[in-house]
Amino acid sequence: MTLYLKDKYINLLTDFGFKRVFGTEPNKHLLVDFLNTLLPNDRQIADITFKNNETVGNTTIDRKAIFDIYCQGTNEERFIVELQKAKQNFFKDRSVFYATFPIQEQALKGDWNFKLAPVYAVGILDFVFDDHRNSETLIHTVDLKDQNCNVFYDKLKFIYIELPKFQKTLAELETHGDKWLFILKNLAELTDRPINFQEEIFNELFDVAEIANFSAIEQDSYQNSLKYYRDLNNVVDTSREEGRAEGRAEGKLELLLKMLSIKLGEFSETSLTQLEEISLERLDKLGEMLFEFQSITDLERWLNEERD
Repeated sequence: MTLYLKDKYINLLTDFGFKRVFGTEPNKHLLVDFLNTLLPNDRQIADITFKNNETVGNTTIDRKAIFDIYCQGTNEERFIVELQKAKQNFFKDRSVFYATFPIQEQALKGDWNFKLAPVYAVGILDFVFDDHRNSETLIHTVDLKDQNCNVFYDKLKFIYIELPKFQKTLAELETHGDKWLFILKNLAELTDRPINFQEEIFNELFDVAEIANFSAIEQDSYQNSLKYYRDLNNVVDTSREEGRAEGRAEGKLELLLKMLSIKLGEFSETSLTQLEEISLERLDKLGEMLFEFQSITDLERWLNEERD
């Protein structure tokens, strides 16, 4: 049953909204335009080709990596673009780990000279890193540098956008990049197209993002995605308010159970028992894996593997 949605435009921080605007073939020029605001002038891209966003490591020990968007530029460069809605343990480690998959897939059988195409990992974060909380830096561009802070290798780059730090109003927007960040954060709050967004690329975005243009099935899919996004925010806000639970295994488990049930649905009795008996060490691992689970089956498989 289709539900009435009062907003005019979708929330780009939902899975549905993010992938509808940036992750479909007809709209890929929107992603190209956004990425070019993050790239230096000599690395601008003209077009992209979407690649399979699910890739698997070379051995059974390697864990499956699932990216929100995985694409390749016209000069063979690879882009991982991820929307991260909530803070998780070892997020930077996770980013580095994921970046190894586009590197490894470039290996050629037989004679190969190890020449690699550039890899960019772009993270759009709906949170602020703890160690950057007191910094005004909004976009972190991370390169591999030597002891003198000179770039040692320029084909691996991590770009993190701490979206909550972006506080500019419509009147304060100065650059094309500012406009994209404003749209990412505030699109669902708009009731019409602002005068300073009367550019072809943004007019196309507004057309794509207008809920009235969705089919009934698309509206249902968006409603479900929006509900998950709001429920997740409520869980995170509640855990922040109940700070006394932080650092205690009981509090961590309660929070993780809430988040898992929101994302995956109802647990089996066996899975619930395994979760309630989980050790503190494995509880931390479960927190790392939270956003990689796509179904109850993934969770059950992980619990069984950890038990073995």
